[in-house]
Amino acid sequence: MEPSSQPQPAMGVAAGGSQVYPSSAYPPAATIAAAPAVAPSGSQPVPPFPANPAQMSSQHQLVYQQAQQFHQQLQQQQQRQLQQFWAERLADIEQTTDFKNHSLPLARIKKIMKADEDVRMISAEAPVVFAKACEIFILELTLRSWMHTEENKRRTLQKNDIAAANH
Repeated sequence: MEPSSQPQPAMGVAAGGSQVYPSSAYPPAATIAAAPAVAPSGSQPVPPFPANPAQMSSQHQLVYQQAQQFHQQLQQQQQRQLQQFWAERLADIEQTTDFKNHSLPLARIKKIMKADEDVRMISAEAPVVFAKACEIFILELTLRSWMHTEENKRRTLQKNDIAAANH
């Protein structure tokens, strides 16, 4: 076989396995530190990152600061998205005039409310308010979950994203 004129990606082995992956598959900012390899007996394991940033080399300090700055920017962007979400919801609620059409079934909501044995009577307005509250809850949970999905550079919402959104 002739050697290729194009540069070949560096290859590595996944920790604990024999899977081969291209080491350039992810940009440096997206890589995650792998768990430290098993140290020979008698040697002290070295943590992947020092607990004190002052103990890091200047290059590591720069990368650490950049990662912190990126994380802060991401949190600020997410905070702005949530503020915009709630501003839109509030405006939507204030402009609502049609209380007859709902995205969630009122009969099901009423049935869930009556599942509590202490609930005897339910006014006509209560399921409507609960329906709107449930709709807003689902929308916000979806937005927070999607933020987590994007943070992990994925395009598919997974159940762990929903769990992480509940932090």
